Amino acid sequence: MRTYDLSPLYRSTVGFDRLFSLFDQVAGADAAPTYPPYNIERTGENAYRITLAVAGFDESELTIETKENALLIKGLRESKDASATPKNEVLYQGIAARAFERRFQLADHVQVTGASLRNGLLHVDLVREIPEAQKPRRIEIGAPRVVEATTRQAA
Repeated sequence: MRTYDLSPLYRSTVGFDRLFSLFDQVAGADAAPTYPPYNIERTGENAYRITLAVAGFDESELTIETKENALLIKGLRESKDASATPKNEVLYQGIAARAFERRFQLADHVQVTGASLRNGLLHVDLVREIPEAQKPRRIEIGAPRVVEATTRQAA
């Protein structure tokens, strides 16, 4: 495992606390859960898709929530009544059917646009929508303009 000393950056930067906490999360990702398996795809210039393998889960057993810059996907299987007799005896269970919670950290201005469940795969579509005020803009070069400050007189 690699370790990075970020203390020089803490001393010389202001306002990057969130970025440093992301580095800390990535450094501790060795113990991250591996169930369910997932893919992250880029589907366009500012569009992404997260696909989770959720075989055996119904739409009613899955929840998708966003809060601040985090996406949380939970799967909770309905518990079967212990008094009910099963139709078949399971000799080997290779298909996981356990509850899960998968968290994804989203970049600024990334929004969830939709989700669908097909063939045991949960697809969550995301798009990055940068506000117009934060998009790059071109400044025309021209004659200098003098802006005079106006003063208000007390009444």
